[in-house]
Amino acid sequence: MAKNLVIVESPTKSKTLKKFLGKGFDVVASGGHIRDLPKSGLGVDIENDFEPEYVVIKGKAKTIKELKAKANLSDLIYLAPDPDREGEAIAFHIAHEMGPKNKKKLLRATFNEITKKAVLEAIKNAGEIDLNKFYAQQARRILDRIVGYKVSPILWKTVLRGLSAGRVQSVALRMICEREAEIDKFIPVEYWTIDGDFETVKKVALSLRLAQIDGNKAEVHNEDEAKSIRAEIETQSYSVKSLEKTTMKKSPPPPFITSSLQQDSFNKLQMSNKATMALAQQLYEGVELGDEGQVGLITYMRTDSVRISTEASAAAKDLIAKMYGEKYVLEGTRKYKAAKGSQDAHEAIRPTYPEFTPAQVKKYLSRDQYRLYDLIWRRFMASQMAAAEFDVVTLEVIGGRFLFKSSRQMMTFDGFTKLYNGNGEENANGFPAVKPGDKLTLIEIHTDQHFTEPPPRFNAGSLVKELEQKGIGRPSTYAQIISVLLDRKYVSSDKRRFAPTDLGKTVNKILVTNFPVIFSEEFTAQMEEELDKIEEGSYTWVNTLYDFYKPFKENLDKVEANTAKIRKSTEEKTDEICEKCGSPMIIKIGRNGRFLACSNYPECKNTRSLESESEPIDKLCPNCGSPMQIRRGRFGRYIACSRFPECKTTMSIPTGVKCPEPGCGGDIVERTSRKGKVFFSCSNYPKCEHSSWYRPVNKKCDSCGFPYMVERTSKAKGDFLACPKCKAVVEIVSPEAVATT
Repeated sequence: MAKNLVIVESPTKSKTLKKFLGKGFDVVASGGHIRDLPKSGLGVDIENDFEPEYVVIKGKAKTIKELKAKANLSDLIYLAPDPDREGEAIAFHIAHEMGPKNKKKLLRATFNEITKKAVLEAIKNAGEIDLNKFYAQQARRILDRIVGYKVSPILWKTVLRGLSAGRVQSVALRMICEREAEIDKFIPVEYWTIDGDFETVKKVALSLRLAQIDGNKAEVHNEDEAKSIRAEIETQSYSVKSLEKTTMKKSPPPPFITSSLQQDSFNKLQMSNKATMALAQQLYEGVELGDEGQVGLITYMRTDSVRISTEASAAAKDLIAKMYGEKYVLEGTRKYKAAKGSQDAHEAIRPTYPEFTPAQVKKYLSRDQYRLYDLIWRRFMASQMAAAEFDVVTLEVIGGRFLFKSSRQMMTFDGFTKLYNGNGEENANGFPAVKPGDKLTLIEIHTDQHFTEPPPRFNAGSLVKELEQKGIGRPSTYAQIISVLLDRKYVSSDKRRFAPTDLGKTVNKILVTNFPVIFSEEFTAQMEEELDKIEEGSYTWVNTLYDFYKPFKENLDKVEANTAKIRKSTEEKTDEICEKCGSPMIIKIGRNGRFLACSNYPECKNTRSLESESEPIDKLCPNCGSPMQIRRGRFGRYIACSRFPECKTTMSIPTGVKCPEPGCGGDIVERTSRKGKVFFSCSNYPKCEHSSWYRPVNKKCDSCGFPYMVERTSKAKGDFLACPKCKAVVEIVSPEAVATT
């Protein structure tokens, strides 16, 4: 029997640790949390200083028995779950279950990376459980339980039984709903841009934009103004006013933290936050690398610090010098600004061994593991490289009261972009040899109409960024927040952007109207700060909960006395009459949206779909000849006969694109996953499993000949078309360029 026992939460991590610790250690896994608040009942004694009632999680009794048996036979017990609040809570609850007999043998070991050096240092310096960190986790757990347990019944009584109100998730829902309201009330404003094509005396062409009129910013509001200004521009003589050259350095972005990793993974790899964190966990805990055995490839992935160790920086710089030469190595250190409220407890997310390049480990990783590791490795290595350098040339051309202007960048040293952004990505041609006073000939004027656009809906990346900036949630909670909103059908995802469902809007309205403080961004951010202070030891968890609970209870009592009125506010009267009992029908909200229900409920439980929610289309039912219409059901949009329920003909929504699989002959149709996410697959499923998350467009790829392109969007490119086979990109220049259903 080994003399020492190490308890981690993950079987994968235990396998990696065994390689470093040798025969004197037995490494076992708890499988995550072993105790929690009960699923039924509040589980918190509010009158007794919020004393929690912890119970063994179902199925974990056997695990506890096995851990305790091993602990009883060990000299020392090292508790080594993840180095965050949840990990500290797991360690605390394991220690509790080990009993008084083993109390003196218990030690807490933490490490930010699973390397031999870090693990052995953690064992050597193991100490006590950080009770303040545990109390911060416990306070969060109790806060969430009280809010969910006390507020959710309000939703049951006023909207639909089974709904739930999460303390942090409800604030994220509020942000999505408020963004949708901004979009709904947005009124586009017209504006025009004017560009001029000029020619030098040597017949070299130049294109510049009108920047100023009479020394003020050029603002053109409508077509009449554009025509008038254009006519005047054409009467002027033009010359070079100035040609200025400056130098500019561009530094690489900092190494990843949890939020920036999720954002970049979403934007560049099209991975959900949940998938990103699951893959990062695998890379952190360890992957089998042939003769190297089990290797933890990255540092701990739940962090809000951009700090990196001196040793990691030195290792990266040595490798950069070998790969690219000394001129690409960062001189000294680069200081990155930490986000507001960051705890700096762990390093940034980085490769544990920079010498394991993505190319070297690719054959041992799954496709998505490799793509994520490549992203992390490149970002970290770039942060230790020299800045890219540019010449910036700005040309100004004047004629009468009009000033045209253009700036161009010319890369003089690629620096970190050699690795991270691609060599020369921002390079551009310079201006021809001109000097102040040189005459130019105006060749042509281009006037273009534009309209201001509403703020975009949040996607997984931008929502995480907004949550982080406003101090809502923590690195460990971002992915869960989004996952819960989708699972509860409070939001739907179309083109990878979130829109509140009818149910989500109703829930949000009730929560914001009746609990305006608790479900506000300011209050939620304040609570995060207080949880941080509990961890620091400057606040006590009990006092924090008392400060929260008193005003919350007063608010709750008022709302509970008003549930009948709140319920009425969610219902809409109609002129429809129930065909079963003759009572008026009302519009109510369910998990699948709005529907008609009898006002005599529960005596009469008659319901029917809302025909007014249907969208007519130019198509006849193949069975009865009646018009077909687009309707929305439990799993999204579909086409149904307008004579439903007499005729129950339904079909998926076609995209007008044929399935590209040889010999299939099916059509690509729109479908919706069980989590509300729209995707596109073959109408011959399950015989043909061709599918895509991106909307297809009936345009053949010019590069490889693939039968269709797909709509894509990114922060860098905006909306564009891409080939799903060869990844060739075609810029979308107008809405008409995209086929619509």
